[in-house]
This record gives sequence, structure tokens and C-alpha cells, in this order.
Amino acid sequence: MEKYLPEGRRNNGKLTAAALLSALSAGEILEARAVRCTEAHDLIIEGADFLGIIPRNETSVGIESGKTREIAILSRVGKPVCFCVTGAEDGVFYLSRKMAQEKALRYYMDEVQTGEIIECRVTHLENFGAFVDIGCGVISMIGIENISVSRISHPSERFYVRQDIRAVVTGKDRENGRITLSHKELLGTWEQNAAGLRQGETVGGTVRGVEDYGLFVELTPNLSGLAEKKEGCACGACVSVFIKSIVPEKMKIKLAVIDVLECPVKSFISEKDYFITEGILKKWTYSPASCLTRVTESLF
Repeated sequence: MEKYLPEGRRNNGKLTAAALLSALSAGEILEARAVRCTEAHDLIIEGADFLGIIPRNETSVGIESGKTREIAILSRVGKPVCFCVTGAEDGVFYLSRKMAQEKALRYYMDEVQTGEIIECRVTHLENFGAFVDIGCGVISMIGIENISVSRISHPSERFYVRQDIRAVVTGKDRENGRITLSHKELLGTWEQNAAGLRQGETVGGTVRGVEDYGLFVELTPNLSGLAEKKEGCACGACVSVFIKSIVPEKMKIKLAVIDVLECPVKSFISEKDYFITEGILKKWTYSPASCLTRVTESLF
């Protein structure tokens, strides 16, 4: 897996012409920062004693067919790019980012199992999900519904660009070269998240849903409770809540809002929020065993 780290995660030291020649014979993947993009949309890599060129058709998988847009090339300027060395002539090295991506994709299709936990890096966020680099610039997406059990209005409430996170592989589409991912399974079950709470306590939370019958208040990234409506409690509001009851049999936590707080509304996922960090999942059951009315689980 170390061979196929997301771009920006590889430390191959200060690159020299000798290092590129060694990588050419060994088929090794290297990484360096693209310093500019030419009018022909070739990416340029510069070292102390070499010039590297990634021709447009070698900048990304899908660029020749139009599946990958030109902005994917332009946006790499000033950022790290992975590449294989394909040749050298008169002190100029010819490089291929596409070849590195094809190797990474082949690895995911042939070696990585469904349910396997991988490391990835957030590249950009949209209303519907988070796009992540799973290796060498190969992009996958985590749909907003798969980021956490506690519902959110935008992925920016959980992640930020260039954040390193973990995800679980949920599927592989060989025909289209796509890997599908989920994240919520790694943030723990209902019981694991509720274990740190006690009836009678007052704790902080974030309003994630406003309905006619009450407020959904997020207590942890994978756990929400229901409170009665209170004036001034809009989505994103930070509140203090009194825990009236915890009912595992119904997978419910009843709350009462005490106060609206002045605090940041963003609650980025951090290392402490992960209950699962490695391995291969076959089945993940969110709901407690005592809850027979609503079973929530993922199968891999």
C-alpha cells in the first residue's frame, strides 16, 4: 500500500537526475511538485539538475478520452504529482502520471478487498460528497450519506481539503475504473458512541436537523438524539443538552435543550473519532442487539 499513497504523502527526498534514472530502471513511482503547465497542457517538473516533462496525454487517466477534464491538469500546478519515468533524452526526463495511476488502479482492482480499510486524502468537497485521492491521484468519492450516521448538510462539516482520513472500500467497478467508498462504519456503532454518555448529564451538541416534532442534536459524529424544539435553534447551532433518557432497545436518546452556545459549528473528524482504523470488514451493525425494531447494518 505504501507504493500507492495519495499525492502529497510520499517522501522520496530531494530528486536528482540520478534518482530519476534509478526509478526508470526499477519502475518506481516518484513524486514532485509541478511548477507550471505549458500552453500545450504539458506539466513541468524541475529539479536541481534535471527537467521533467509530463506530456498532456500522460497527465491523467481519462484525459485522452475526455473523461477527465482539462482543469484536472491546470489545477496540479504548485501541487505534488506522482509519476513514473518513461524515458530520458539530452538531460530531459519524460514522465507519466497516468502510468502511476494505472498501477494504483490495478492494485486496487486486483489486490484490495471489498471491506478493506484504506488511507486517503480529501481533494475537494461538493454538496453531495467528498472527493478523495486513494493513491497517485486516483480519485474516488464518499457520498454525503456515507460520511457519518449523524446527518450533515455539507461534507465541510466533517472534512477539509488536504485532510488525511480513512475509508472502507464498498465496491469495485472494473469497467469504469472506479472504487466506491464509505466512511461512517469507521466511526463506531450506536452502543460504542452512546457508551460515554449517562442519563442525567448535560453535554454539548450540534443541531443537525429541524423537524416539526423536534430537533436532531448530534452528540458524536455517529450519534444523534431528539430534543423538543427551542427558539433560536437552527441547523448548525451549538447547544447544551440535558440527557433525559438513553433507550438502546429503541435506539433513541431523549434530550432537552438547555441553552444555545457561542461556539464553532464545524466538527471535523479527528483521530479520536475512529473506532475502526485497519483491517477488513465483512459486516458492520450499527444498531444494538437489543433493538429489534430497526436494524441498521452494512454488508461488504
